Amino acid sequence: MRKKTEPWLHRWSRPAIVALSLFGFSLVTYLTVTHFFGQKVALCNVEGSGCDLVLSSEYAKIFGIPLTIFGALGYLTLGLLAGLPLLLKRDDPKAQSQIKELANFLMFMVSSSTFVFSGYLMYLLASGSIGGQPQVCLYCISSAVAMMTIWLLTIFGYAWKDIGQLFFAGAIVAIVTVTGTLGVYASQGKIAAQSNSFAGRLALHLTATNAKMYGAFWCSHCLDQKKQFGEAQKLIPYVECDSKGVNPQTELCQQKGITGFPTWEINGKMLSGERSLDELATASGYTGDRK
Repeated sequence: MRKKTEPWLHRWSRPAIVALSLFGFSLVTYLTVTHFFGQKVALCNVEGSGCDLVLSSEYAKIFGIPLTIFGALGYLTLGLLAGLPLLLKRDDPKAQSQIKELANFLMFMVSSSTFVFSGYLMYLLASGSIGGQPQVCLYCISSAVAMMTIWLLTIFGYAWKDIGQLFFAGAIVAIVTVTGTLGVYASQGKIAAQSNSFAGRLALHLTATNAKMYGAFWCSHCLDQKKQFGEAQKLIPYVECDSKGVNPQTELCQQKGITGFPTWEINGKMLSGERSLDELATASGYTGDRK
């Protein structure tokens, strides 16, 4: 009796998922490194819009932690689950089959959650929830496509015994993911709404380009400068120079030679005194919408 041949998709789905996971992990790790080192992200040529705006928005963080870190953990988990049956070889066919079934089910649950979350982020980009108009972020779209492909490979790359039960579990995961996502972002919604104004987008851009506003809590001109940003003033990359202020960084101010307030540091240049939003936008290379 001739042995039944395994479909090519079933044979190659795991290596493909491992490869896609490595791609996604590399992508989000690059974004994480550039975030913490204050480096400019490649292919983000239009400053103040697109991926420059998206990657510096409040939606790019969860409780202050960069979303890319969670993305890296997701890709790492999927890659390990996909490679688990390849690494844990068993002589007993039944034991090997049990490892595959467990890894596949866990992989489906994780990929369903990440796929739904990626879909929500795509909705935010398309709906104009970030920046007040639809945005194009190459990194976000690439990651979403990778997650979708992994999810599809997980479903069609294995002969599931009970497809109905599988999709029931997937529906539960989707509901939990959407509920949790809406709950988390609801707490950040006010700040996200503030970032949709010109002042908010500019403040995020200044932060993304490692600009700084040096000031002191008693400085009236600093207060006037902050008021120009309106409700988005909490997004300003502000540095307190007086030791009696909140979260002072007096040593940094001394190192920078700050003698008057406010003083802006933008693109390696020092700008003294209060500046209009248009002046700050021009000095920082902001090219987004100024309305």
